Amino acid sequence: MTSFCHKIPPHHQGDIPVSNIDPAFPALHGRPDQGWINDPNGCIKVDGVHHLFFQFNPDAPIHGNVHWGHATSTDLVRWNQQPIALYPREGAADAAGAWSGVVALDGGVPTAFYTGIAESEHDSQVMTATSDRTLQKWKQESQGILGMPDEPGIGDVRDPFLFTFNGSQYAIQGAGYEDGTPAILLYRCHSMTKWEYLGPLVTGGAGIAQDWAPAEIWECPQLFEVDEQWILMLSLWNRDDHALDRVIYLSGELSEAGAGLKFLPTAGGFVDSGAAFYAPQVVAGTTAEPRTLMWGWSWEKSRPEADVHAAGWAGVLTYARQLSFRNGVLISEPVAEVASLRAGVLFDGEGGADVPVDERAFEVVTAGTAELVIVDGETQTVVASVDAGQILVDGSLIEIFGTDAAPATERVYPTATSRFEIHAAESTRVAVHRLSL
Repeated sequence: MTSFCHKIPPHHQGDIPVSNIDPAFPALHGRPDQGWINDPNGCIKVDGVHHLFFQFNPDAPIHGNVHWGHATSTDLVRWNQQPIALYPREGAADAAGAWSGVVALDGGVPTAFYTGIAESEHDSQVMTATSDRTLQKWKQESQGILGMPDEPGIGDVRDPFLFTFNGSQYAIQGAGYEDGTPAILLYRCHSMTKWEYLGPLVTGGAGIAQDWAPAEIWECPQLFEVDEQWILMLSLWNRDDHALDRVIYLSGELSEAGAGLKFLPTAGGFVDSGAAFYAPQVVAGTTAEPRTLMWGWSWEKSRPEADVHAAGWAGVLTYARQLSFRNGVLISEPVAEVASLRAGVLFDGEGGADVPVDERAFEVVTAGTAELVIVDGETQTVVASVDAGQILVDGSLIEIFGTDAAPATERVYPTATSRFEIHAAESTRVAVHRLSL
């Protein structure tokens, strides 16, 4: 198996890695210069260091040969690539891929819980691996702690997530029945490696869950409490088109029921309304990090396959976002540390004239309606709009945060001949900042 240079960050020309001069490359977001990445995994803060793992194919910009990549940061915006953490291993229950999961502390020992794929996605196990508190070297077990559940009609199960309720440890997995009904499966963790299946926590097909989360499989479930409100976050997946373009949340009531728990959805909403956001991971607040944080995956949905292969990279994780629940709505905002990337003011004044921006990474802060436009020759295309708020641009990644709507993650692919412009009305106050590490 091939891996990228592990401990030494890539050399840079300004903010642009020498090995990747593609103007669409998101240079500030801490991804490896080459290869495919998808879901953020195992997000955790240990001894003052934020650890961010992710699905990673180091060999090609395609989904396959799935490892866990690893990056670390002390400030949530400046990331260092670390050695690959988890590998698919011939003859083991993860031979076809070390898929998504989480990292938790088991008696102080960092332990990864992830989906091992032996031959196909219909043959999955919950696998474990342990490390010391540096999270640099991992010991992967050959067999899983849990296989497919004894649940009639279940076709797909994946993406374990751990949480605590009333002092007891539980786990969930995303799932889908063979008839096309999505489900979340619930487990009681008698210990971190001994799980008891308790049945479905919630299923789709009717009511609020169907209204907000129509899908055949609910992937990457996240169940957490923020501002005294329980939230179930779901990534929606369908077998026919694999669209991967919708993540929603259900707010509701979590309570004990018989031998297990029940979750009653009472409302729903978008986690991100953009076309390029999927499979987020949430880290509920702890003593080490009191904020509830989230990262999402943005994929190359709109980029031609030939361009992806020519560039040699695919996929990026968003900036860290802080979650809160206010006035019945889940709020998602970039963490305050993103402001530390501001490296100069490009424009600060009233709108009325098109503001050109010849930078790879920049921020737009506006008090009124403003548009982000990409100009190439005589062609102008509006790629983002916000009615007061913030637009963060890094290469092809556009993260939009308005004051009264869910954020939106979009992609657009700059070229050597294109440029960005900011369009706003004369009475609109606009500030544009260059962003740099």
